[in-house]
Amino acid sequence: MPALVCVARIGAAHGVRGAVKLWTFTEDPFAVRRYGPLVTKDGKRQFEVAQAREAKDHLVATFKGVTTRDEAERLNGIELYVAREKLPATDEDEYYHTDLIGLPAVTTTGEALGRVIAIHNFGAGDIIEIAPPKGTTLLLPFSNAVVPEVDLAGGRVVIALPQEIEGEDQGDDLSPSRPGEGRDP
Repeated sequence: MPALVCVARIGAAHGVRGAVKLWTFTEDPFAVRRYGPLVTKDGKRQFEVAQAREAKDHLVATFKGVTTRDEAERLNGIELYVAREKLPATDEDEYYHTDLIGLPAVTTTGEALGRVIAIHNFGAGDIIEIAPPKGTTLLLPFSNAVVPEVDLAGGRVVIALPQEIEGEDQGDDLSPSRPGEGRDP
């Protein structure tokens, strides 16, 4: 089976004629219509977008063969995938998450750090998550300063570990505070 990339997730039913909320993960939300049939991760089911219109932060879409609210409700939560080769080429310094996940991560001196297990974005920029052979995972900014090299052909990600950031000097009062008990300035 070819490498698959998740491009959308079906949400709740919308209306009574089989429409659903469709959350897309593509730069152009309507791109999901150009990829042809979308498949589930196991490849056992496929869906073709019949119609789609823009809503506040998602699409309202219908799929061929889904005509009732009951049928649409049963689709809630299904993730839709497309073969990697159907996606457009990326620009320089742009990557699909699927291309990065699983790559070994090494320091700028070649020391092994672990493997890339995820790319996150919690609203303040992308974060690369690396699982070392032992211990807790590393969460680092996915920036050119911290990730100076992504070598897809060589199969590795180079990490320039940032220096520890010092906190503000709080003076001599080192007494701990408890949650809900702020210190007076």
